[in-house]
Amino acid sequence: VLADLFDSELEAATELARNKFTRAAGALAGVVLERHLGQVCANHLIKVSKKAPTIADLNDALKAAAVVEVPQWRHIQHLADIRNLCDHSKKAEPTAEQVDDLLAGVTKTTKTLF
Repeated sequence: VLADLFDSELEAATELARNKFTRAAGALAGVVLERHLGQVCANHLIKVSKKAPTIADLNDALKAAAVVEVPQWRHIQHLADIRNLCDHSKKAEPTAEQVDDLLAGVTKTTKTLF
């Protein structure tokens, strides 16, 4: 059920990107990534001490538990940076290419990291 929800949210993010709502598309994709990493932590019984952990917190916990290796950890960091650009930066707009990378990366992560 959760996988179907993530797929649906990623489809919505893709549609937003197609319609030039890049910031919104990136923000939604980031939510999917954060939820997925939280679920992966739960699957591996990894406790994260923060009450509201970020993608970086979850990613670091997965690396520390040897669930992800350094290359995948770096890739997820990159995705988190794009998500943060979409969510927080008021000075620069994320590019369509960055959001496309984020969508592709989140899709791959949700399909390959359990």
